Amino acid sequence: MKSIAEYAELLDEAARLGNEVPQFDTENKLSLEDAYAIQKASIDRRLSRGQRRVGVKMGFTSRAKMIQMGLSDVIWGRLTDAMQVEEGGSIELKGYVHPRAEPELAFLLKRPLAGDVTGPEAMAAVEAIAPAIEIIDSRYKDFKFTLPEVIADNASSSSFVIGAWHDPRTDFSNLGLTLSMNGKTVQVGSTAALLGNPLRSLVAAARVSAQAGEPLQAGWIVMAGGATPAEWIKPGQYVSVQMEGLGECGFHAKD
Repeated sequence: MKSIAEYAELLDEAARLGNEVPQFDTENKLSLEDAYAIQKASIDRRLSRGQRRVGVKMGFTSRAKMIQMGLSDVIWGRLTDAMQVEEGGSIELKGYVHPRAEPELAFLLKRPLAGDVTGPEAMAAVEAIAPAIEIIDSRYKDFKFTLPEVIADNASSSSFVIGAWHDPRTDFSNLGLTLSMNGKTVQVGSTAALLGNPLRSLVAAARVSAQAGEPLQAGWIVMAGGATPAEWIKPGQYVSVQMEGLGECGFHAKD
């Protein structure tokens, strides 16, 4: 096997250039600890190029997905400023390998949040909430990968779009939402799909990021996880999410 630094370089270059890479853990020998170490080293390469950390994204936030993957906990990835796409803006699909869109709820923090916190403690750190879309993109050839490979690949996180920020005192525990492509609804769901309440995802984010020695910071964004199955993104589409009480956000996909 290669070193953590070598795997990090492989995945960093794949994400930077929009190239696919072959699986390197087909026998599932890579530990989750090593997978997260690869992820961190890969993101550190981006930071060395001038990008900055702006938050975290949560993954496998549905109980059914956890059971399917044999997990007892969520997975997570790191967000940088270069990953954010302007609301209403455009992405070029040539920079992605297997791009898909997930509707999400985003939290904006007004103070640091770390460790084993309660729901009320987590809420007290929230400045605002917003409808959001995560553009996920596995860099592995033929869209085949193991769980450690997903984690190493920044939990498949690639880009994200944030809508208008709203007062967090809005009850966001069970907001209806739709994901649309060119105005046609392709997924219908609710924020309740996120661990039963998106706040639990934020609590989990505080815990896992602190365990990694990178506690959530004021001004950071936490993407709470996909509220519906992801949809493939195709050239020429306008992808949007409409969330009950919070409005819409979207982006255009170009070749």
